[in-house]
Amino acid sequence: MQKAFKITLIPTHNQQVLINKTIGCARFVYNRFLALRKELYSTEKKALNYNACSRQLTLLKKEIAWLKEVDKFALQNSLKNLETAYKNFFYDLKKAKGKGVGFPKFKKKHVSKQSYKTNLTNGNIQVIENHLKLPKLGWVKFYKSQEITGHVVNVTVTRTSSGKYIASILCETEIEKHPQVTQNIGLDLGIKYYLVTSDGEVVDNPKYYRTQTRKLRKAHKKLSRSVKGSSNRVKAKIKLARTYSHITNLRDDFLHKLSTRLIKENSIICIEDLRVSNMIKNDNLALSISDASWSKFIVMLEYKALWHDRMVQKVGTFYPSSQTCNHCGFINPLVKDLKLREWSCPNCSSYNLRDNNAALNILGEGLKLIAKSEGINTAGETPAAKRLWY
Repeated sequence: MQKAFKITLIPTHNQQVLINKTIGCARFVYNRFLALRKELYSTEKKALNYNACSRQLTLLKKEIAWLKEVDKFALQNSLKNLETAYKNFFYDLKKAKGKGVGFPKFKKKHVSKQSYKTNLTNGNIQVIENHLKLPKLGWVKFYKSQEITGHVVNVTVTRTSSGKYIASILCETEIEKHPQVTQNIGLDLGIKYYLVTSDGEVVDNPKYYRTQTRKLRKAHKKLSRSVKGSSNRVKAKIKLARTYSHITNLRDDFLHKLSTRLIKENSIICIEDLRVSNMIKNDNLALSISDASWSKFIVMLEYKALWHDRMVQKVGTFYPSSQTCNHCGFINPLVKDLKLREWSCPNCSSYNLRDNNAALNILGEGLKLIAKSEGINTAGETPAAKRLWY
């Protein structure tokens, strides 16, 4: 498997200068060849591919001396990123009728992601204890929080808005799999509670953004009152960025621990296929939905399931999990009201807690979809029996 290990670098002053130069040169190459491709197409109706750009980059290095000061792989990868952006645009143009990623845009110094990627060749990248060897930079010290195992493929160096330098080391490594289990579970994601499981477990929503609102307001106020161009404004900007970074780190830590535990304890995890991009259009719930970061949580479940031979089964977006009674299958339209948290089924008189009932239905529907894909017949069985077939 390929796994990325993220570490925080501790570069010297000279190494910081060279990292910043490399990021700037990679951005310059990207913008230069994007402009060249646009101009060539508008004047001569010709497309400039990656190989042609790579040959011209070699000539450009002879004209511009400072391009030779930085890592050559960073410049080549910048061209590859441009090629990928073009391919994504044309693919999206055919499939989504031009409503997706859009045409490649020029990178801005203070807006775009500040990073570059370098590749392993002839031992130019090495990891020994808490030191990382990178092309041109030499040995860079870093904070060691985990063991980096496997064969290094590439490294992406990023300068964050808070002034930190992060390296993401992609390695091909053997992952120690969790022991096999037979437990299956359904998850109902929410806002009041982060999730409720089909086993009745309730996980509280930490709401990290809302708990840090006071610090954010204070940091924003200090930034807005500082004089543009002053050193105090730079400090206030970094302070604000670090506050946002702290919120992200708290949320990621929570999501990683929760997803790891669920993957470790369950063989099949059934979950709703949420359309978060549509849900955040609701102005009343947009902040809470964004703070929950459901999409990131589902991505974590999916790749960890792949690592440990588990299965994540998504249930259709429009499946009425909350309205359906998990005992008899009766659909109660009154449950569309979000304020109704518990209800009795008019058909079988069973008592249902909204979130737990939804989780049980998601589990049953997920197992049903798996059975259908594997050709197992569950026709005529009750919802409870269908959940137990596996």
